[in-house]
Amino acid sequence: MAECHFYLDNGGWADDREANRRRGIDLARQALRSAPDDPVVLANAAIVLGYFGDDINAAIGLVDGSLTLNPSFAQGWASSGVLRNWFGRPDFALDHFETFLRLSPRERFSMQSAKGISLFFLRRFDEAVAEFLAVMERHPKHVLGHRFLAACYAHMGRLDKAREVVARLRTLTPDVLDSGTRYRNPEYRELFLSGLRLAIGEAT
Repeated sequence: MAECHFYLDNGGWADDREANRRRGIDLARQALRSAPDDPVVLANAAIVLGYFGDDINAAIGLVDGSLTLNPSFAQGWASSGVLRNWFGRPDFALDHFETFLRLSPRERFSMQSAKGISLFFLRRFDEAVAEFLAVMERHPKHVLGHRFLAACYAHMGRLDKAREVVARLRTLTPDVLDSGTRYRNPEYRELFLSGLRLAIGEAT
């Protein structure tokens, strides 16, 4: 249930974002009290609390605990990579995504957006674009992928392509500009938002 509240916010579908946030946090904490030694619960609660909460270090502690309990838990490595992106360690995130893929090679498509974000923060824009284009091919309504793809093109100086992506993004959501609050590293957050603002046509 906590994950559902995460997906409602992440997809832009929550009617009351603050009430949705509070409910997601409450449910994640309930799950942790009910099953504090379950790797799946720890990893999923880590994502919810890392996304909605202020203490990213505590969320990372939860996912690390999940992997201590079960080092072969593929989804735990994926969750760990996502949290490292939010924390500001895209280099660690890429390593954790690679571990996920070694453990679960058939799910290579599920991590393309997250890998693209890591590559973007590392300023490997050409590689990031390739990941996001692959995401768009499989999931043409992927809002976050559109935002990062537009930011990539903007930082590469390909403004015509960036604005094409923004035009498609406007058909998917009225909220073209992301808050970026889940990205705790100010430098990386501004890299994302400045690229997106440039793609939209706003002053950086």
